[in-house]
Amino acid sequence: MKLVIVESPAKAKTIEKYLGKDYTVRASVGHVRDLPKSNKKAINIPAGFVPHYEILPGKEKVIKDIKALAKKSDDVILATDPDREGEAIAHHVAAVLDLKKPKRIAFNEITKDAVQEAIEHPRGIDEQLVAAQEARRVLDRLFGYDLSGLIWKKVRYGLSAGRVQSPALRILMEREREIRAFIPETYYTLTLDTTHTKSKSDIIFICPEEPKTAARAEEIVAKGKASSWAIGEVKESSQKRAPRPPFTTSTLQQTASTRLGFPPSKTMGVAQKLYEAGYITYMRTDSTNLSKEAMGGIAAHVSKTYGKEKLAPRAYAKKSKNAQEAHEAIRPSNFGLKSAGTSSDQKKLYELIFARAVASQMIDATMQKTRISAKASDTDVPDFIANGSRVVAPGWLLADPAARGEDTELPKGTEGDALKINSLESEEKQTQPPSRYTEAGLVKELEKRGIGRPSTYAAIIKTIIDRGYVEREKRTLFPTDTGDVVSSFLEEHFTHYISDDFTAHMEDELDDIASGDRTYKGTLEEFYGPFTKAVEGKSDIPKLTTLGDADPKYTCPECGGNMVIKLGKAGTFLSCAKFPDCTGARTKDGEAMEGPKPIGKECPKCGGELVERTGRFGTFIACANYPKCKYVESDPEEEAKKNTGVKCPKCDKGDIIERRGRFGPFFGCSNYPECKYAMKAKPTGAKCPMCGELMMEGTKTIPERCSDKSCPNHNPHKLS
Repeated sequence: MKLVIVESPAKAKTIEKYLGKDYTVRASVGHVRDLPKSNKKAINIPAGFVPHYEILPGKEKVIKDIKALAKKSDDVILATDPDREGEAIAHHVAAVLDLKKPKRIAFNEITKDAVQEAIEHPRGIDEQLVAAQEARRVLDRLFGYDLSGLIWKKVRYGLSAGRVQSPALRILMEREREIRAFIPETYYTLTLDTTHTKSKSDIIFICPEEPKTAARAEEIVAKGKASSWAIGEVKESSQKRAPRPPFTTSTLQQTASTRLGFPPSKTMGVAQKLYEAGYITYMRTDSTNLSKEAMGGIAAHVSKTYGKEKLAPRAYAKKSKNAQEAHEAIRPSNFGLKSAGTSSDQKKLYELIFARAVASQMIDATMQKTRISAKASDTDVPDFIANGSRVVAPGWLLADPAARGEDTELPKGTEGDALKINSLESEEKQTQPPSRYTEAGLVKELEKRGIGRPSTYAAIIKTIIDRGYVEREKRTLFPTDTGDVVSSFLEEHFTHYISDDFTAHMEDELDDIASGDRTYKGTLEEFYGPFTKAVEGKSDIPKLTTLGDADPKYTCPECGGNMVIKLGKAGTFLSCAKFPDCTGARTKDGEAMEGPKPIGKECPKCGGELVERTGRFGTFIACANYPKCKYVESDPEEEAKKNTGVKCPKCDKGDIIERRGRFGPFFGCSNYPECKYAMKAKPTGAKCPMCGELMMEGTKTIPERCSDKSCPNHNPHKLS
């Protein structure tokens, strides 16, 4: 019996049916090892940036099962995805199983022929690819950990920076600043509605001159209405429209966003399922190549469906200098299937991929372009223009009609034909600022600037949204106040490290590690020495609690004094410059914010006044002298609801109650801060039979477990 290990259960199921009874296929369910959260343990920098990997939580059972099967197997074959990530997963699985000479196979499509061909030609693990992935992981950890730590101290706790997320945020903020600085200019558009007297067809003309003043617009309208009109110059031209290349990861994300409304993360998730089911080739690729088999499949489909004369085999030039030419473009595995997938989203994406791949090998579409001018009898009136286009021969548009666009038909006319004027109108408009990036637009921009790699674009966008730096409205990305502050801080103090040049250069160096042209250790040393000095050099900059003076027209609603701009957890707001002596505040738009309401009681800690405040989790009672006095009074009814009724085992004075911290809910002693006993989950009231500590609620598979992490009964799965 031979054991084949892949990443996902869906992929395992598809492959198993192709290999037969002599093979057992199991999934690692993604990565099995990763760097620990603590950076102190994660990377041994003095030893040469040696990473320390730990088994991922929850993967113990998966590894145990795979190990048991591996011992019984004659051969173990690693069949993870054909990229750096897949190579790294294979490397970690081999390490966990202690395979001395692991066999590695890779395929770009999950079909019977491709899988069996790969099985017959195994290879070893590509250690250069593993080193490139490891370098990326370590580099991102060092960059993010060191820079995020500084941001926590200087801006606000919980914020973060990243090697590729921060340049992406910077791009969005650069556009946002362009929009803020934009000064609109007034102009006028002139529209002439006419009827072609010969054909009795209506033609709408637009004036190419866009007057800057109302006087000039009114002059053209008045003289135009008093004029007679006729067709001036008529230009017709035939244009060829070539098909687009088959999809790469980047172009698939962009097109799925504009046509289907899919966010990049959704596109990649749906494509992953199609790949694992064997319907499409591997979806992380920057190559536009098509295999001979694929070209043959397309040729057969085009000849049968549209006619052999519509076929035009083509090869497309690679867009990226680092395109992985061993890979193919994203295409269907079987061109006999026009539709595939188990959900409507899968079917939509598959049909998009199918149409693009087929269209890429078909003849050009022929378009007829028409340009007609309208001339007024008054020579002071400029010519008006009408443009039209229509498809003469659809060519590849037969396979991908959604790419066609709308036809604008113009009637046949010749110079001198009379035009009857129906209306001539002027409309005042203002120039518009540049548009904010859509998800598709940002993906295109990241690719253009060489930031990240196609397989990372979806994760980059998801990260900056999850961090609260960007909000998505429909498909448009809007930077938040927090995103503005973080990006401004990084642009001011770490310009080099979030620049296009640095980020793109690092991507090239990672590619050089994969190709063997650079070493892992040398690349990281070259980066980390100057980087740590840059971070340490900013340790003495003042904390960014105040972002600047507020507009002088906004004064403190409490004392009438000046106000400053501050960053809070919900974004920016205006605070009295005398805080904490005065707690007056306004929204960022200048509206007065309701201050704390006195409740007529004295603070038992400092003698100050108790007030009702509003926080993230509702209203609460606290001392008005905050932050000098941090006394907080609990609501008795709410406290009673949160009380578990279990006595604190440490002080025996307080009860264990539910609390909420920066990382979410937990359970701790009501006698805090005198007693700091805490546990992660709700106590059951029972005591551990092994160590005597409190037992707490567990999971579906472990209903109850010990609250002491050092006790074996904390994770009963480990007990033999």
